[in-house]
Amino acid sequence: MQNTDENDVLVSRLGNGCDLADVEEGKVYQGKVQGFATFGVFVQLNDRIKGLVHKSNIKAEHKERDSILVRVRQIRPNGNIDLEEVLIQVYQVQSIERKSTTVRISDLDDKVGRTVAIEGEVAQIKQTSGPTIFTVIDETGTQNAAAFVEAGVRAFPEVELENIVRIIGEVMMRNNQLQIEVDAITVLTGEDSDAVKLRIEKALDARSEPEEIPLLVKSEVMEKLRPEMRKVAKLIRKAVFTSQPIILRHHADADGICSAVAIEQAVVSLIRESGGDFDADYYLFKRAPSKAPFYEIEDITRDLDFSLKDHIRFGQKMPLVLLTDNGSTEEDEPSYKIASVYDIPFIVVDHHHPDATIDKYLLAHVNPYHVGGDFGITAGMLGTEVARLINPKVEPVIRHLPAVAGVGDRSEAPERALFLALVRDQYPEQACKDIALALDYEQFWLRFNDGREIIKDILNITGNTERHKKLVALLVEGANTMIEDQMSACMPHVVPRVLSNDAHLFLIDVEIHAHKFTFPPPGKTSGEVHDRLCRQNAGKPVVTIGFGPDFAVLRSRGVLMNIPRMVRELRVEIPGGGISGGGHLVVGSIKFVEGMRGVVLEALIKKIADAQVQLAVQ
Repeated sequence: MQNTDENDVLVSRLGNGCDLADVEEGKVYQGKVQGFATFGVFVQLNDRIKGLVHKSNIKAEHKERDSILVRVRQIRPNGNIDLEEVLIQVYQVQSIERKSTTVRISDLDDKVGRTVAIEGEVAQIKQTSGPTIFTVIDETGTQNAAAFVEAGVRAFPEVELENIVRIIGEVMMRNNQLQIEVDAITVLTGEDSDAVKLRIEKALDARSEPEEIPLLVKSEVMEKLRPEMRKVAKLIRKAVFTSQPIILRHHADADGICSAVAIEQAVVSLIRESGGDFDADYYLFKRAPSKAPFYEIEDITRDLDFSLKDHIRFGQKMPLVLLTDNGSTEEDEPSYKIASVYDIPFIVVDHHHPDATIDKYLLAHVNPYHVGGDFGITAGMLGTEVARLINPKVEPVIRHLPAVAGVGDRSEAPERALFLALVRDQYPEQACKDIALALDYEQFWLRFNDGREIIKDILNITGNTERHKKLVALLVEGANTMIEDQMSACMPHVVPRVLSNDAHLFLIDVEIHAHKFTFPPPGKTSGEVHDRLCRQNAGKPVVTIGFGPDFAVLRSRGVLMNIPRMVRELRVEIPGGGISGGGHLVVGSIKFVEGMRGVVLEALIKKIADAQVQLAVQ
């Protein structure tokens, strides 16, 4: 064809999803100059298809990547395409896209070897040393799609996290997992995007709804908490289904560990059931202990650091943060404020006395105080029920955790006995106490590490009962040896006082009369001292204060204190005291500046003397 100016000339442009079957002899296509040879010019019709314009059929001079119009002269049996350049002044471009049927991700299993289209939201963009991996979610599941330009180079740079896209590619098996080899990605906009997004959100909302299952035990308080527990479970399930990372922070004691591990088992199993990479449960879920029973600045700093790095390096969303056995008090507020700068969502499962200022930072908050209960309903009990709502399949391996949490946190609520009765055949009360002590002892040595596999063995999550029993026995022996050594050092230095309300107060300076930097730490040392004093003073109201240079740990039996309120009052009453702290009503801790220790302790003791006392304490 020679020069022409007909307005009705159609030039085809092949989409990247097209292959050789979409090319027709005699048609004119818009292409791009790829390279030169002595015998002609190579022209790309799309990223997958190229042909050759023999030098005798070149009509103009070109350089690499120039746009060029070519007619297909012949498609050879071996797939080679002979082209000739055409010069057209005026023409219309007609885009040709591969007519790939849009399928749901859940239907890809029987599409291996076929070219398909999927529509969904981009949940992660990970650049590897080879292809770019796009993780896409639709209303039915999660799928990885690999796009390759050249090694380590970002493919489809216009595609961003949370875009609604249409991906065309071939379904392949890679490392025994389904993967789409991407031919084309189109970012959907306007009505097309809105329709897909609405479809996904509607389906995910229904899919995230937890099953209706009964509680493990009859509990009026927990029954009242059921709607909020379902809300928490739904938020976690939706995070899993949308490949949003989850960070689970918990207090580093037996109760906090039981709560967190129960939820961990539910989340990890749900991640595995939902598809994605074989190691998705490691980079989409992280459990981390918090030393204090609240979310410290140190905690949020660590979590932000990891999350921002993963967001930049691996294209992950910012995480959903779940706090259990912490998160309810004003001590958590500074960390919440920092996290709010990055729009990080929080949910809390806790049994510490809640402060009214906290809920504005939370998507959901399970706390027994909200429905007339108290700290006797432990975080381990609550976390296990939430875990069952997240994934009921994990119940057999976690149903003993509330009993361990109950004895570990010295719960006096009726639910403790109910949970113990539920598992007494396999885990009698002494076995639960031993497991709780083993958890406290092992976590002390783990410091800030989660010890995921060791903790699972202590709790017998893995099902290797023989190893579980041997490990717990060794840890309990080690813990008891160190506790007795600590008590032999501490008990002779306990200072007794009888207060005006007939409460028996005992003080112990755990800084100078206890071994440092070893097990048990000051808080647990004070608790062990308190337990011995309660046995020695049966039937009497007992308060124990273990203190150091700038802190005091309180334990009470039979004296109806409100430690969070006392802390707030002391903060106002003692200017320059630097007072902070909190905890449960009768178990908690207070921090202050070292120079004001004497003033703070005496003011604290006066408040204890003003508290109501229960008679005939058992």
